[in-house]
Amino acid sequence: MSEERETRIFMISPNSMTTPDQLVREIHAMGKGVTAKETCYGTLVEGPRALVREVLATVRGKHPYDIYSKVRAYPTGDPRRCRAQHGTRPGYSQLEAEWELLPLIQHGLICSDKGEPFEVPKEKDKLPAEEFKKICEAIR
Repeated sequence: MSEERETRIFMISPNSMTTPDQLVREIHAMGKGVTAKETCYGTLVEGPRALVREVLATVRGKHPYDIYSKVRAYPTGDPRRCRAQHGTRPGYSQLEAEWELLPLIQHGLICSDKGEPFEVPKEKDKLPAEEFKKICEAIR
């Protein structure tokens, strides 16, 4: 990767209501001249470093707790990593582990901004089938 170009991973928190498709469209609508590629966990954004950083700042401003970013070592479509070109996927397990932690990071940032102490959120109980059935019947 040249020093003038940058590829970043934009990961969407599992708790977010934003989809990868929406994020890609949002980035394209900015008209910054960067490449945005939809992925299962978010988006890859590539282009001149200054433009990628502008996109990052705009996305962070609009989605302060939902979307996280880090530099990717390989450019988009690199044959060493691109599955379409039979590349390998080392590091995917790491991405998956990071993605699972994003709700905790999201909760911590919100608590910090509100000036509240961070407490690990309690796991939500599963909705009993009978209660779910009542909800469905009430909607009919």
